[in-house]
Amino acid sequence: MVLSLGSEERIFYSMTNTPATDTNTKTLIERLFNVGAHFGFTKSRRHPTAAPFIFGSREGTDIIDLEKTSASLEEAKAVLSEAGKTGKTILFVGTKEEITHVVKGQAVSIEMPYVVNRWVGGMLTNFSEIKKRIQRLHDLTTQGETGELERKYTKKERVIIGRELAKLTTNFGGISKMERLPQFVVVVDPRHDAIAVREARELNIPVIGVMSSDSNVRLVDYPIVVNDALQASVALILSELAHAYTTGKSENVPVKKEEPRRREQR
Repeated sequence: MVLSLGSEERIFYSMTNTPATDTNTKTLIERLFNVGAHFGFTKSRRHPTAAPFIFGSREGTDIIDLEKTSASLEEAKAVLSEAGKTGKTILFVGTKEEITHVVKGQAVSIEMPYVVNRWVGGMLTNFSEIKKRIQRLHDLTTQGETGELERKYTKKERVIIGRELAKLTTNFGGISKMERLPQFVVVVDPRHDAIAVREARELNIPVIGVMSSDSNVRLVDYPIVVNDALQASVALILSELAHAYTTGKSENVPVKKEEPRRREQR
């Protein structure tokens, strides 16, 4: 939905351009505004818990308070920066068709696992079984690369195995290198991927939710209320989070082990 700049938005934009002590925050608000991050859903779809994050509404459409969005984003960035320092694993989740490539791109850029096709039930809560499927994916991929499939199976059998490999790649390709449960989960539109949020909460894995005004902000640990249907908006939020993780990771300087000293001979 494309809306022209209304009176309330002009008021809000003027608020964000008043002198501020934190120049970085001011710049972030401007960037969020420029990509349309402030457009929420219709007021009738607003979830009650999202009300504190709403600046107002125009023509029935919620206008998100970008000052609160930027503050929430900065809090999430600080958390991920610390996670980067200790090398924690962040799982990115976003299965809405319009934003899957954005989610995958940011996850790949920092070498983190992702789920963008379909959330398979038990992906977190039954990870021991999921690991078996991942191992099967690795085995079939290796056999295909080494030519073992050609040597061991008939053409008909290879067709069946090929279908299995394609399905495994679709379901588990993004987490094929995830050897253990993640320490954080970033979910774009927790309402759409509610099962992923539910499993993370069951395992006490902190969730960063990139969500619009129709979502329950209390279901995630770090809610970032923003336009979650617009690619540019989601891309900006995820790039900020990914950059924060990378920055923290760059500060992770391994402690060099001292070599044992030789005992002096008397």
